[in-house]
Amino acid sequence: MSRPVDFSTVSTAGLESSPVAGALAGLRANEARYFHTKFGHAFTTEPAGPGQPGAELAGWVASLLASERDLVITSPPLEATTFVVEGTSWTYVFHASGLSVNVLYGLEEGSKRAVGFKLCDGMEVPAELADRFRFARQRSKLAGTIRGSFFVIKGEHTPPRL
Repeated sequence: MSRPVDFSTVSTAGLESSPVAGALAGLRANEARYFHTKFGHAFTTEPAGPGQPGAELAGWVASLLASERDLVITSPPLEATTFVVEGTSWTYVFHASGLSVNVLYGLEEGSKRAVGFKLCDGMEVPAELADRFRFARQRSKLAGTIRGSFFVIKGEHTPPRL
């Protein structure tokens, strides 16, 4: 069951099991505001635990991380979403630790394709990312301090649900 993310009133719905639920909700709302402002897109998420609708999306992202960088995220996924705007597929997975993983995948040959990591305010850098990525800081009214990093996707991966 999809639920729209309201960036006017930040809610922890769907993220309650995270020890940083408030900060993760702010990070999710920050993403929703970005897509609303830039593209007029309503950002919606769905539960991503085992047997839930977003589990397929979380599995696709996990598979991409494993094949591109031999990387396994140990924190369980809580919510996920995928959508296409202006020829780019976007897939997001929000993890219980406060980590958000997003995959930007241009659908045209030669377009941008990358994986982004964002850490919500108050969480430590996950051990699986600590020695492999450097994180830059940015401030957000909704999310506080966000730390982010990314890598460029080199292989071919068919985005989910297209």
